[in-house]
Amino acid sequence: MDIDLPEYPFPQPTALEPPPEWAELRSGCPVAEVRLASGDPALLLTRYSDVRQVLSDPRFNRLLNAEDAARITANESGGVFGAEQAEKTPTGEAHQRWRRLVGRYFTAKRMAAMQPRIQAMAERLLDEMVAGGAPADLVSSYGFPLPVWVICDLLGVPDSDRAKFAYWSDHMLSLTRYQQDEINAAEQEFGRYIWAHVDAKRADPGDDLISELIAVADAEDGQLSQMELVGTAQGLLIAGHETTANMIGKMTAMLLADRSRWEQLVAEPALVRTAVEEALRFDANPGFGLPRYITEEIEVGGTKLPPGTTVITSMAAANRDETAFESAGDMDLRRAPNPHLSFGAGPHSCIGQALARTELQTALTVLLDRLPGLALDVSPEELPRREGLIIGGLERLMVRW
Repeated sequence: MDIDLPEYPFPQPTALEPPPEWAELRSGCPVAEVRLASGDPALLLTRYSDVRQVLSDPRFNRLLNAEDAARITANESGGVFGAEQAEKTPTGEAHQRWRRLVGRYFTAKRMAAMQPRIQAMAERLLDEMVAGGAPADLVSSYGFPLPVWVICDLLGVPDSDRAKFAYWSDHMLSLTRYQQDEINAAEQEFGRYIWAHVDAKRADPGDDLISELIAVADAEDGQLSQMELVGTAQGLLIAGHETTANMIGKMTAMLLADRSRWEQLVAEPALVRTAVEEALRFDANPGFGLPRYITEEIEVGGTKLPPGTTVITSMAAANRDETAFESAGDMDLRRAPNPHLSFGAGPHSCIGQALARTELQTALTVLLDRLPGLALDVSPEELPRREGLIIGGLERLMVRW
């Protein structure tokens, strides 16, 4: 192991500022060798064209349990990039079949139909936060409860179990925060819970995604196995609430950190859609990125990558690439088009992005309408990051109104 390799992920100056290494590598070393939390080396991509190429090329796969693949976390196994989760994740043709089945549910039209219910829940959560008085933590009062309620409603699981989901998710997303035995225990508890939930929905179907997938799978001659159904439910519970919940907090913080941004939206609420897209692009605290593995030699950015290489795509660094976005270092709430890579690209792009957009736009619209005087209760430099996890976010976002 080369001990002189830079350690990845890179530290940030503050929770809302990007690591300086992103710009340095884009200009000088776009295919850079880095050392992961495990101690294993991997190649980091930071340019827009390179990241998009890798995410769109099916030869870069998710076989992160291969013998010569780099270990992503500080632990030997477990979590979202571990061997057990890989066994539940379909690949190749099976993945495309999975996307066709699950994609029937996550259409933009269907997600838009959920918007009134999402808005009603957002307003209820803000009522409770305001009743508790200022200052308040927007993350725990609003950012996390809203997406948890949405994904629980979609999957037909009780919202009252949200504390369990947060506990299990944090362990599954651990980079350095938890020990291997803690991750294993949480993973087993989570697996037993979801397995029992799938069995219960098979016996007594409801109006939810899991019941629908079971019905479709049974009608189409077992198109999804029990293991794939469990993996789907686990993946959606983690991705469906963690990413959006963290983004609600970060998006609000970005807009309030520069008061003119928030005031622009209060004056022009029609900009909410483009403002959400720009917040997704501008996010300097997204977490790890997406790892990929190759089994054949492939050229990226003028560099030939040998078989067995693990590649880390930094979508956030790519989203700041001046060759792809004019004034990429500025947050432009009117930016359009905005082909950011925050939801990935190609065959593994985020299947729930229509739902995420609906939630983020609704959460921001309700905040602007109900609390136009919202302000940070601390300086932007004091905002605490969530540490030791694969996904980036804020531990707290103290606000007043």
